[in-house]
Amino acid sequence: MIFTAASAALTFALAGCGESGSSGTSAPPTAATGGCAGVAGDSLVVLTDDKKLQNADNIVALINTKGSSPALVAAVDKVAAALDTTKLIALNKAVDIDRKTPQVAAAEFATAAGFATGLSGGSGAVKIGAANFSESQTLAELYKIALTAAGFKATVQTAGNRELYEAALERGELTVFPEYAATITEFLNQKANGKTAAPKASGDIDATITALKELGGKVGLTVGTPSAAADQNAFAVTKAFAEKNGVKTLSDFAAKCSGKASILAGPAECPQRPFCQLGLKDKYGIEFGSFQQADAGGPQTKTALTTGAAALGLVFSSDGGLATL
Repeated sequence: MIFTAASAALTFALAGCGESGSSGTSAPPTAATGGCAGVAGDSLVVLTDDKKLQNADNIVALINTKGSSPALVAAVDKVAAALDTTKLIALNKAVDIDRKTPQVAAAEFATAAGFATGLSGGSGAVKIGAANFSESQTLAELYKIALTAAGFKATVQTAGNRELYEAALERGELTVFPEYAATITEFLNQKANGKTAAPKASGDIDATITALKELGGKVGLTVGTPSAAADQNAFAVTKAFAEKNGVKTLSDFAAKCSGKASILAGPAECPQRPFCQLGLKDKYGIEFGSFQQADAGGPQTKTALTTGAAALGLVFSSDGGLATL
């Protein structure tokens, strides 16, 4: 996972489309002649990754097994069940754009979702870890609300990088941590088997969780039920582009907009990364006429899309800015 950042307000103008047309009846374009130019607009839509190029980075609780209990697992699983990506976007918007504290945003969400009811059986102290970015802190506060409702004395402690907090979780210095399924799976995989270990995470959340449970079990960690909410790389177009070209998925984009007129926007490393331009070519067969260097899901990429300078751009699926565009 790459961490999200709040976006600034954006302004827009309209641009034209490339040769492929919006009806979906034309033949797939060739890389030499086809493609679709960017279409400016005031909102972005994420194209469905229907071939699962990206790994499944669903939110999941990672728990110290010795500190675990049925009441604890039930509480964090109830948080997981209350979330999906749209709700996670709204939570991130509340903190990153509306400038509420993670505590306030979490409390408002808990009240609306009602997930803190019907929990019981907990006792004793529980220390919840949070990484030093807002989404993780908000998720930790949601855990705190649920665990407190279950009867635990829950506190939140902001931790450092994954190398530090995962080790603290293994030692029992932290009890539970909101994690990202594929990212923590590969972290534990490489920790156990070396940096060149064959990947165990994939776009299949069930297979990824199975691998995570096996890896976590070997180091004293228990895995909660994954949430439908995910924070992972995603690719967006403007809503105007999607409507003009009739695209909802990356396969649609490949069929209708692969070619010279299409420009991809993203961070400098995107052309060499298997989850960015290389993956779009290998998994979907998408060719671009050029690449526009911008940032990792930030205002530069969004501006390239919304002004029509790029057709497709790398964003993050839970970015709070998506709720404002």
